[in-house]
Amino acid sequence: MKTLFLVRHAKSGRNDPSLSDRERPLNERGLDEAPAMGKRLARRQVKADLIVSSPAVRALTTAQLMASELGYDDKAIVIDEQLYAARVEDLLGLIRATHGKVDRLMLFGHNPEFSDLASRLAGGQVDMPTCAVAEFRYDIQSWYDVGTVGPMRSSVDEPKH
Repeated sequence: MKTLFLVRHAKSGRNDPSLSDRERPLNERGLDEAPAMGKRLARRQVKADLIVSSPAVRALTTAQLMASELGYDDKAIVIDEQLYAARVEDLLGLIRATHGKVDRLMLFGHNPEFSDLASRLAGGQVDMPTCAVAEFRYDIQSWYDVGTVGPMRSSVDEPKH
């Protein structure tokens, strides 16, 4: 059994034109929503064996805030360049290359890539607003099968619900 979580970064600010896209921080709403979503997942007893984040500040901060609520050491978060401005095939490659001992993988990244990947995995349109968490449960032994074998169950949780 493998569980994949795709987490779109929380709401970020665009107020400082001197910052590059990668440097944009979370805004006040994002700083509230990320830990709130982490608490919501913790109440469901969600655990992550591995958290991987885009290097963008808004994604990494979201990952750190949620990891804290899930009891995951934020220093153990892996930063992977492939999660920033990636193609769906690149994201699938990253997932499929995950070590078999990892049963619960949580990725933090961006749109439109995460909505596109979630739609592909779910077999229908999935919209991922900021701080949404898409969860896919698979009855598989290897991550290599993700994308070729459909999930047993999938769901999307978002802050406004």
